[in-house]
Amino acid sequence: MKRTMLAAACVAALATAACGGDDQADDGNDVASPPQGPTGTQQTTPSASRPSGGECASVIEGLSPRERAAQLLVVGVNPSDPASAVALVRNNQVGGIFIGGNDTALFTGDALEQIQQAADLPVSVAVDDEGGRVQRIDELVGSIPSAREMAATMTPEEVRELAVERGRQLREYGITVDYAPVVDLTDGPAGGVIGDRSFSADPEKATEYAAAFADGLAESGVTPVLKHFPGHGRASGDSHQGLVQTPPLEDLRQSDLVPYDDFGNYPDDVQVMVGHLDVPGLTDGQPASLSPEAYRILREDYGYDGVVLTDDLGAMKAISDNYTLDEAVLLALQAGADQPLWSDGGDVGPVLDRLEAAIASGELPQDRVTDALTRVLSAKGACG
Repeated sequence: MKRTMLAAACVAALATAACGGDDQADDGNDVASPPQGPTGTQQTTPSASRPSGGECASVIEGLSPRERAAQLLVVGVNPSDPASAVALVRNNQVGGIFIGGNDTALFTGDALEQIQQAADLPVSVAVDDEGGRVQRIDELVGSIPSAREMAATMTPEEVRELAVERGRQLREYGITVDYAPVVDLTDGPAGGVIGDRSFSADPEKATEYAAAFADGLAESGVTPVLKHFPGHGRASGDSHQGLVQTPPLEDLRQSDLVPYDDFGNYPDDVQVMVGHLDVPGLTDGQPASLSPEAYRILREDYGYDGVVLTDDLGAMKAISDNYTLDEAVLLALQAGADQPLWSDGGDVGPVLDRLEAAIASGELPQDRVTDALTRVLSAKGACG
């Protein structure tokens, strides 16, 4: 890979969380200097290489089946209720938390430190801070442009520098993962479901700018996440509202999947989010996020071996209209996801009950759990 990425989280790093929320419009202002981050927040340090499965084995062996399942979950918490976020981590020991919406209460107190102290292993802290209408810390530090505006007005190097600064600001507030950049391809209306969140409809240009943004985040110690595999840009609608269909797989391979052709374009530990997309010739009416074939082509055809997470399994109707949360989480893990994500729509306890039973029965094979855990724990710097 072209760059060794900074570790996603160190044991001493702090964390925060929140539930999913509506996207916010961008006012186009430049990034401002951030106020001081939460007391005790520490920057990550470079990791020379990803820990091996052997290095993670002793950590995994020390976890019960329920604890193993919990480490694979990324759960949204209420951004305006720090106490509930701390309790969720303390009581369930989930591996990651997601901050949606625009409430900044969790960023301005000591909740991040409390959350990390309540955890036996580092907690990854994720937001979807893309720029434009999808931002999470703009009220604290200022706004950044949409992907489309970046590509129209900036060079890739300028985008990388902007992302370095934005990544530094995210780390100031304890954020370790950013569900960005979007690598979907579209030149459709700016307000569409992807719209101006896309750098370009041209796959080469989109790849170049997305790689620059990802490099900048990584340089500041924030894990970038490419989304939404295998490509939402030309899908038939909005997966927040229901299952949508993309062009056929062979069509996607010529355009929408081009940003995934060479992961050497991106930092070593870049992650991938799989969308709730029905792909003719691939998923046979299933969402890609629950389809073994979608994960297979990502791993085998595109050679990706990092952490793969799902799009939101709780608040998006492409999933919630057809599956219970515990069923969707189990299906995602069985299919090949490493981190099922939900921002809202269900409690952790029943999901863990279902996963614990599935591990005990063999419905969720232990090898699949170990494989996912090794990736997830390594990405968090939790294996020594």
